[in-house]
Amino acid sequence: MYTNVPLWLSWLGQRASLCATALGLACQAGASEPPASPGTNAPFPVAIRVDAGKGLGPLTPIWRFFGADEPNYATMKDGRKLLRELGQLRPNEVYFRAHNLLTSGDGTPALKWGSTGVYSEDTQGRAIYDWTILDGIFDAYVLSSVRPYVEIGFMPKDLSVKPDPYQHYWTPAARYEEIYTGWAYPPKDYGKWRELVFQWTKHAVERYGRAEVERWYWEVWNEPNIGYWRGSRAEFFRLHDHALAGVRRALPTARVGGPDVAGGPGGTFLREFLEHCLHGTNFATGAVGTPLDFVAFHAKGAPRFLDGHVRMGIANQLRDIDRAFAVIASFPELKAIPIVIGESDPDGCAACQGPQLGYRNTTMYSSYTAASFARKFALADRHGVNLRGALTWAFEFESQPWFAGFRVLASNGVDLPVLNVFRMFEKMAGTRMVVESSAETNLNSLLANGVREKPDVAALATLAPDQLAVMLWHYHDDDVPGPEASVEVRVTGLPWPAGRVEYVEYRVDAEHSNSYEAWKRMGSPQPPDPGQVVQLEKAGQLDQVGQTRSMTVTNGQGEIALRLPRQGVSLLILKK
Repeated sequence: MYTNVPLWLSWLGQRASLCATALGLACQAGASEPPASPGTNAPFPVAIRVDAGKGLGPLTPIWRFFGADEPNYATMKDGRKLLRELGQLRPNEVYFRAHNLLTSGDGTPALKWGSTGVYSEDTQGRAIYDWTILDGIFDAYVLSSVRPYVEIGFMPKDLSVKPDPYQHYWTPAARYEEIYTGWAYPPKDYGKWRELVFQWTKHAVERYGRAEVERWYWEVWNEPNIGYWRGSRAEFFRLHDHALAGVRRALPTARVGGPDVAGGPGGTFLREFLEHCLHGTNFATGAVGTPLDFVAFHAKGAPRFLDGHVRMGIANQLRDIDRAFAVIASFPELKAIPIVIGESDPDGCAACQGPQLGYRNTTMYSSYTAASFARKFALADRHGVNLRGALTWAFEFESQPWFAGFRVLASNGVDLPVLNVFRMFEKMAGTRMVVESSAETNLNSLLANGVREKPDVAALATLAPDQLAVMLWHYHDDDVPGPEASVEVRVTGLPWPAGRVEYVEYRVDAEHSNSYEAWKRMGSPQPPDPGQVVQLEKAGQLDQVGQTRSMTVTNGQGEIALRLPRQGVSLLILKK
C-alpha cells in the first residue's frame, strides 16, 4: 500500500505539471526530501511517480562500452574471465577500447603501459609487420563476444620522430607526466604511418571478415589535446587524416571518427576538429573534408579527499558532457551523428591510487554510475543529440593485491559492486518513461554544484511489452553515513489489465551484490583461501532481494514501498 498519502498529495500539489526530463528522471524543479529529525538516522520519505503512459524515446544501451590503458591484460587469466562477463551482457553488442595497440614492445603489461610490437624497420628502413600479439588481443575480444573500438595508436618506436626514451616505468607514486615518452610523438614519415594502418585494417578484414570489421569503431589516438600527443594540433589533424585514409583504403565501409579529446570539448579542440573534418582540406587526399561517422570525446569527474572522507565530483563530469554536446549540436550537419563518450568516469586515472580514490571498491562507485548514466540521457535529450555510447574506462589489473584501490570492474577475478549496475542496465529495455521524485537533485543543480546537500534519490524507468523496469538510486557526493530513504514508488498509466503483477527487486548495497564488503567481513585476507574466493565470486554477482512479490494494478495504477540505503541502487522488474 502507499502509506504516505499526505506527502504524495502535497508534493503533487506543489508540482502540478509533469516535467518530462530526458530519461524519465525526476523533474528539474529542485525538490528535496523532508529532513529526518535532528540527531537521528530515521529514514526520510521519498515519493517517486512512474508515468507508464508517457514515453521519452527508446532506451539506447549506451553502457555497453568499456576500455583500459593496458591491452595485454585482455589475454591473461582474469582478463579473459572479465571479457567473457562483459560479452555476456549482450553478445556481440559490447565494445572495448584500449591504448597502446601499436606501441613497440614484447607485450609484457604494466601500469599505464602495453605493447604489441607490430611494427619495426630493417636496416634499409623497410617496414616489418608482426601481428602476433595484436591478434591475441583481438581474438580474446571476439571469442568473448566483444567487439573492438579500435584506437589507432600509439607511435611505434621506429616511426617516432623522438624515439628515446621510449618505454616508461610509471608507478602510482610517480608524476603522471612521466608516461609521455617516445610513443607520444608524430611519425617521421606520414606515408609509412598511413601504410601501417592500411596493412592493419587489411589484416583485420582477412582474419575476422568484412562483415565483422564493418561493425567496429575506428578512431585515431587518445586525448590529443593533452600530453598524449607531443605534436601540434595541425600535426594531429594530419595524423588523423592519414590514418583514416589507410583504414578506408582497406575497408571503404569502415566506421571512422574521433577525436576522443579530453575535457569534454577540450577548449576549442573539438570545434576545430569538426570544422576540419567537415570543411577543411584533407591532409592525405587533398580533397575537402575527412570521413566522420561518429564523434567522440571524454568526460571525467573530480573526486577529492575532504575532512576525512571522499567527496565525488559528479558535476565536473556532467559539465564536460554538457559542453561537448553543445559544440556538436551547434553544427546542423551533425544533428543525427552518433556520439560516443570515449571515456566517461568518476576520475581521470584508473591506475592511480590515493585517498581521494577510495570510492572505487565501494557502493559510492555503483551509485555514482547509476546517477551519472541517467543524466547522460537527460543531457542528450536537452541538446537533441544522438548519444550512442558512454565508455567506462575500467577493466582489471592482473596479480595485484585484492581490492587494491584501482578503478576496475573486478579484483583478481572477483567482480566489484559497480559491475552489477551494468547488469541491472542490461535487464532494462523498451521506452524510457517519465519519472518524478520528491528527492531528486535537478539537472541544473547537478551541473552547478553536484550533490552536496540533500541526497539525490531518483529513478530511471523503461516500459517494454512484457515488463516495466525501474532503477532507483540513493546517491550523495560525500562518502559519509546517512539515513535510508523510505521510498514509495507509484506507477500510473500502466497499459496492463487489472490484477496482480509479480515483481522482483535486485540490489547493490552493503549487503547485496558486494564482494568488497564480503571480503571485509572475512577480515580482509591477502590473499583469500580457495573457499573464500568461491564465496567472494558469489558475492560479486547481482543479488535478488527476497522472493518474488506482487503488486495490485487497478486502473493502470499500483504502488510499491521499499527502503533504499545511502549509496544503494535497486532495480524493480515488474512482469506483465
